[in-house]
Amino acid sequence: MFLRLLAAFILIPLVELYLLLQLASLTNAGTTFLLVIVTGIIGTMLAKREGVMAWHKFQQALAEGRAPSKEIQDGLMIVFAAALLLTPGLLTDAVGFMLLFPPGRAFVRKFILGKYLQGMKVKFTSVDMRSRDSSSVDRPRKNPVTIDATSVQHRKPSA
Repeated sequence: MFLRLLAAFILIPLVELYLLLQLASLTNAGTTFLLVIVTGIIGTMLAKREGVMAWHKFQQALAEGRAPSKEIQDGLMIVFAAALLLTPGLLTDAVGFMLLFPPGRAFVRKFILGKYLQGMKVKFTSVDMRSRDSSSVDRPRKNPVTIDATSVQHRKPSA
């Protein structure tokens, strides 16, 4: 665990700095700075668009009574992608852009998340409380009702 944190917080920024300095030496500092700013702006706009689409898919899954696990994963990957795209660097931008688009998220879901989520099970239960009186057949109630109840079962004593 320590090595992963070391890589995430020390090695990756050092590699990013090295790559940005190499790019600046090949072009100039202004071009490199502009690239960092433009990728942040474009990434923010794309993350907003993909986030809205993921939110709609999440709501659609709930409306269909399906477990929205894929949609939740997509939403988390989009948030992570947005954070990476706001971080200056070439590697973080590449990974961020990959996570913004559905094929990239599918790749991560299959090969990376699949490894960690193997053997985990999620159970999703949905309850539909609809009124069944003759005036509102097959229409949801306007005001939802919460029922708090306790069931007690009495047994007759044996004779």
